[in-house]
Amino acid sequence: MPGGRLTSADRDCIAAGLAEGLGYAEIARQLDRPTSTISREVARNGGPGRYHAERAHLAAKRRARRTDRRRVTAENIDIPIGFDRDLTAVHDFAVRVVTLLTDGGMPRTPARVLACFFVSDSGRLTSADLCRRLWVSPASISTALRHLMIRDLIRRERHSGRADHYVLDADAWFRATLVSVRTLGVLSATAHDGSEILGATTPAGTRLDEMASFLDHFGHDLIRTAERVRAALAASADDPALTQRRELPPTGST
Repeated sequence: MPGGRLTSADRDCIAAGLAEGLGYAEIARQLDRPTSTISREVARNGGPGRYHAERAHLAAKRRARRTDRRRVTAENIDIPIGFDRDLTAVHDFAVRVVTLLTDGGMPRTPARVLACFFVSDSGRLTSADLCRRLWVSPASISTALRHLMIRDLIRRERHSGRADHYVLDADAWFRATLVSVRTLGVLSATAHDGSEILGATTPAGTRLDEMASFLDHFGHDLIRTAERVRAALAASADDPALTQRRELPPTGST
C-alpha cells in the first residue's frame, strides 16, 4: 500500500520498468507510490544501470533488521542500583510500562521518562538524570517533560542556583484525572453547542445532546470517585492499622 514498505513484487516491477527505460515518475504511477520512493530505492541500490530486484530486497531486509535492533536498544533504561532487587526484572517492568503507554497513544520518549519515574524510589529526577538514564538528548527530555507536565502527571520544583527537579508524587493521578475531566467538559460544551446549531429535535442534534449529557454525568462521577479514593488513601497512610489493607470505598458509595 502507498507509504508502506516496498515488497519483492514492487522491486520486480521497478527492475522491469528500468529495463524498459521508464522514468521514475511512470514507475511510481504504476505502483501508486511517490516518485521520491522510487528514486531513493534505485539510488541506494546501485542506480538505474545496476539495480537488481532480488539484491535490493535482501538489502532492505538487512536494513529492517538493523532498525529493529536499534528500536530495542532505544528501550534501554538505566536502572539505579538500590535495595535487594532483580535489576533485570525491574528493567523488563520498565520496558513493559513503555509498551503499555505507547500502545495507549503516548509518544515514546514521554513514556520512557514516565517509566523512569515509576522505578525511581524518590520519584524525583532532574533533566540530567533522565538524559543519563535514557541516553537521549536534553532537547528530547525537555519536550517529554513538557508533555507530562501539561497533563499534570509530573510537577516541577525550582531551586535557585541548582537544577530543577521533576517529581511524580502521590497526587499525580488525582491531578491527571482532573485534567481528563476538564477535557471532557470542553467536549461536552462543544456537543451542547452542536446540538443547538443542528437543532435539538433533529437526529443529529439529539445524538449530540445525549453525548453531552453522558460526558457531564461521567465527568462529575469521575471527580467524586477520585476524591473519595484520594481521601481513603490519605486516611490509610495516616493510620498504620489501615495501611496493610488500604480498603477503598465502593465506586457507588456516597
